[in-house]
Amino acid sequence: PLPSMDIVVWSELPTGAGLGSSAAYSVCLAAALLASCEEIMNRLKEGATSARWNEDELNLINRWAFLGEKVIHGNPSGVDNSVSTWGGALRFQKGNISSLQRIPVLKILLTNTKVPRSTKALVASVKDRLAKFPEIMNPLLVSIDAISQECERVLGVMAATPTPEQYMVLEELIDMNQHHLNAIGVGHSSLDRLCQVTAAHGLHSKLTGAGGGGCGFTLLRPGLDQSVVEAIKQALTSCGFECWETTIGGPGV
Repeated sequence: PLPSMDIVVWSELPTGAGLGSSAAYSVCLAAALLASCEEIMNRLKEGATSARWNEDELNLINRWAFLGEKVIHGNPSGVDNSVSTWGGALRFQKGNISSLQRIPVLKILLTNTKVPRSTKALVASVKDRLAKFPEIMNPLLVSIDAISQECERVLGVMAATPTPEQYMVLEELIDMNQHHLNAIGVGHSSLDRLCQVTAAHGLHSKLTGAGGGGCGFTLLRPGLDQSVVEAIKQALTSCGFECWETTIGGPGV
């Protein structure tokens, strides 16, 4: 039996901004409770931020975290809790989730526009547009898939020795993806403003999550002068946005 306990949660992630905060919470909670009742080994060393659980233990953590996501969201894809469990990056295609084995850790500027949006409404809007303009929308969706696959290929090559040329390809893919997302109807003027501000400093941004507001990210290439980053953060803050420097492709739970 599990003894009664108090659970204290501390997070730097804003909630409801499309960053997977509920999945991160569910994964941490599942791992802590499973370790407490000795269903998995307590492998977390004091002061460490992640542990080295084996694959069976990670699968168990992920299954319980997915149930937590179902309580919160009703019908989640399972992507967010899987990323929080294994870290790195995942491929999600036609309901199937697989881990990308080799990706570099990328520095980004994460921006919360603070514009509320409804994922459900945005998904419904895209479906309506697809039904109305199938010959226009289907090629756009095929192109978005091709952009994702090319991004996966480039990330795999970058894992060994990233080059400036590869970062330039990623920047092109980010721009193309953002334009496609605008075309299918999930953009927003706040996200356009984010792209304009960062483009004025030679950087490239796109929305993340469902779009329609929420968050976007900007790729920070190696060797970028910190004064440029600070100028961008100041400009975005003056727009009423909130920014964090962080990384993607890091470890999971």
